[in-house]
Amino acid sequence: FNLPFSFIFFNGASRLYRSEDFGKTFTDVSKVLKNYYIRKEFGINVGPENSKKVILTADVSKLKAGGAIFRSSDSGETFEFINLPFHPSQGMTFHPSNPSQFYPLSCSQHSLWLSLNVGTTWKKLEESPVTGVLCCLDDVNARGNLHLQRTTDLGKSNTKLHTNIYSFGFAGQFLFCSVIHNQSLPRSILVSVDQGDTWNEAQLPPVSHEQFYSILGADNEMIFMHVDEPGNTGFGTIYTSDDRGILFSKSLERHLFVDSSGANDFTNVTSLRGVYITNVLDINNTIRSVITFDSGGEWRALKRPSNSQCDKTAKNPEQCSLHIHSTYSISQKVDVPVPPLTAPNAVGVVIAHGSVGDVISTLLPNVYVSDDGGYTWWKALNGPHYYTMLDSGGLIVALESHPDRAVQVIKYSTDEGQCWHSYNFTNETFMFVGLVSEPGAKSMNVSLWGYKQENLYKTTWLSYTIDFNELLTRDCDERDYVLWLAHSTDFGSRTDGCILGCKERYQRLAKSSVCRNGRDYELSKEQAFCQCTLADYMCDFGYYRVGNDEKCVEQSDLKDKVLEFCLKGKEELLNTQGKTVEGFEGEDQDLELYPLCDGKPVDLGKDVSARVVEPSAGEDMGCRVLDDL
Repeated sequence: FNLPFSFIFFNGASRLYRSEDFGKTFTDVSKVLKNYYIRKEFGINVGPENSKKVILTADVSKLKAGGAIFRSSDSGETFEFINLPFHPSQGMTFHPSNPSQFYPLSCSQHSLWLSLNVGTTWKKLEESPVTGVLCCLDDVNARGNLHLQRTTDLGKSNTKLHTNIYSFGFAGQFLFCSVIHNQSLPRSILVSVDQGDTWNEAQLPPVSHEQFYSILGADNEMIFMHVDEPGNTGFGTIYTSDDRGILFSKSLERHLFVDSSGANDFTNVTSLRGVYITNVLDINNTIRSVITFDSGGEWRALKRPSNSQCDKTAKNPEQCSLHIHSTYSISQKVDVPVPPLTAPNAVGVVIAHGSVGDVISTLLPNVYVSDDGGYTWWKALNGPHYYTMLDSGGLIVALESHPDRAVQVIKYSTDEGQCWHSYNFTNETFMFVGLVSEPGAKSMNVSLWGYKQENLYKTTWLSYTIDFNELLTRDCDERDYVLWLAHSTDFGSRTDGCILGCKERYQRLAKSSVCRNGRDYELSKEQAFCQCTLADYMCDFGYYRVGNDEKCVEQSDLKDKVLEFCLKGKEELLNTQGKTVEGFEGEDQDLELYPLCDGKPVDLGKDVSARVVEPSAGEDMGCRVLDDL
């Protein structure tokens, strides 16, 4: 990966700079732009699998017949100017399943345009985009009257999948569309797991035109869906699905989600299975943070960092919790420079701004770090900072956020934020604006940009690139790694680390090791089945858990109703098989619990057991298989 170029704007034309050494030096290559202004909202479009292929979109007057692009096939060393037969209304989108082919796709005036030769010539697709991608066409300029269509031959033919579409989207293996069968009726969600060949209605509350659905997260096994509450309340309910995306169970109430700004704080801790952090809006309009370690089965408060005291929001100075600032705080201009940070290859590491009390505080936040996926935390830095992870989490760097004064020092940690060192990277008066590192958290370089005020009338923009290879000169070897059990909370117990029927052990860098993982580092993980517990089961449709209680209680809006749903066009009666779980109150209460794990069945009480689906030989251990209805 090269940080190939950046551009700035001066006297109506863009300035383009190119670097071949990770941003340490730049060459001005603006002459290739022919004095055009590059549309910054479209960015620099780089091929997903081939960074040598680059497209820049020029700003061309709407009075002209079409727009224009600059195309490069050599990482921006040379560019070719190409006139377009249309004016793009969005940036280029590339082939999702075969990005090496670099088929650019763009939209203009409700039409789709496809190029099969990296932008040289373009074909108007009347009703569909590239292979495997599904797209909505606005035929009548009104949501609720859209059509969803698919092509599998690069636009030569297409198949209409559904009508009356309000919106649609992909998440994991699931294709969703929100449909309006009648403009006077609420919207509903349809879901498909075969790219639109068949559809089923998701068992979610319908929403009015003033409400909305939002997919918070999904993989090939489940979906987190936010359903807005009526009345512009700023909150809604999170529902989690079965593996078909059809049956949903209530997971978390009063989930913070502001429709006006689209801000929500749902954060996936990408390095550990099942871990998510978000914020809820209490009745008194205060905000507090919660975390789940079992994909929404149970939500709990974040533990107070051992090196922090409760603030003034705490009623009991000895009992409080950590609260995390994220997108909503940023949208409200709280001094939070960046949202929480995790990386798939930095196992267990979470960095975030927060406060410690009964509820979140808008006063100056501090930076907190967890090295075990959110089970425990400690205060790492005082005050707001910009931060990023390098070398697969082996190196964390941070800079203080001071919009009104110069910054000359960068901080870094080689032990996941426990100890910090400082490096003075300049003696100039540098007004820091932001930092960037290579995506994927594998780089050892970080670039800082900002400016210095030469005088009242002159500002000079500056960029600094710091190469930490000169600090960490030794490559890590086997002695630098330790075996770590994820989700370990009860050391010595047979069930220690067992979440959703799996135990996972990782080889991770020891905190005392001062070395570099390197670009070729691959995270090593071992998985093993373990016995399921009640926490590994999800409540049946129509039931949910209240707070941290393991009991499944009936949803009030579905109580005493016949639970029917539509499956593949047929009305199905939900049969709970009469399973009764010992410890649940009420006589002959029928509850169906679906296992979320691949482990051994758990004894749920007298005459009750649950069938757990074992993976077939050679099948990848997904650690979350749901029993069929």
